[in-house]
Amino acid sequence: MNQSIGFIGGGNMAEAIIGGLRKTDKDIQIRVTNRANHERIQRLVDKYSIKASEFQELVENSRVLVIAVKPKDVREVLKHLKNYTLQDKLIISIAAGIPLKVFHKYLPDVAVIRAMPNTSTAVLHSMTGLVREETITQAQAETATEIFSAIGRILWIPEEKMNALIALSGSGPAYFYLFTESLIQAGVQLGLREEEAELLARETLIGAGKMLTESDKSPARLREEVTSPNGTTFAALSVFNEDKLAQIVMKAAQACARRAEDMEGEYSE
Repeated sequence: MNQSIGFIGGGNMAEAIIGGLRKTDKDIQIRVTNRANHERIQRLVDKYSIKASEFQELVENSRVLVIAVKPKDVREVLKHLKNYTLQDKLIISIAAGIPLKVFHKYLPDVAVIRAMPNTSTAVLHSMTGLVREETITQAQAETATEIFSAIGRILWIPEEKMNALIALSGSGPAYFYLFTESLIQAGVQLGLREEEAELLARETLIGAGKMLTESDKSPARLREEVTSPNGTTFAALSVFNEDKLAQIVMKAAQACARRAEDMEGEYSE
């Protein structure tokens, strides 16, 4: 990948992307800057062989700038970026809840793409949603595609679908982790040692994920093939249905999307 990428912010998501990129391209130039927590930045430098930079050096020497700060800090970053010539650069924001109009307000003539990866970037299995405005060139779109395809799969969507995507893939890994935690706890209650229950739950999740990825069958069809009439799986799924698991999942996804929408309102003012 013939790109120089600068990360403004060095938090968990920035590290996940950096780690994924480094696994796929040992030679890509990566810089990172952070206004605080210099110990963390040094750890990233040592772990991934990247360069710690001052803000000015990073902006001037990176073709792609990834804004990876907390949403509440995005405006401050944009105020600093206004002082630089950015016409030949591509800005990619991974900050949840910040619509493109906020970037246009501060940087009206600059190319900006919104991206929402998830933390599975670290193992090259992110599902990343990408939003482009009409002024983004094909070359710029291909650059974003190349970056995020290196760490998983991508989906270009209109901005009005971003909050729904956040509710599924952006926050989704946490849902599966929570279910796995609960399954481990159930195993312990049923008499397994914790390490035994964890092994069983982890490997079952991995196997089911591979089946979903490699099979051409729908999730519903795969579920049906595991479920014998009035068998053990049928008994477990009956409890899920009786306790309205589908409605719980829908309620959780709606809460996530609603919070993302609220954040857009908060940070657009």
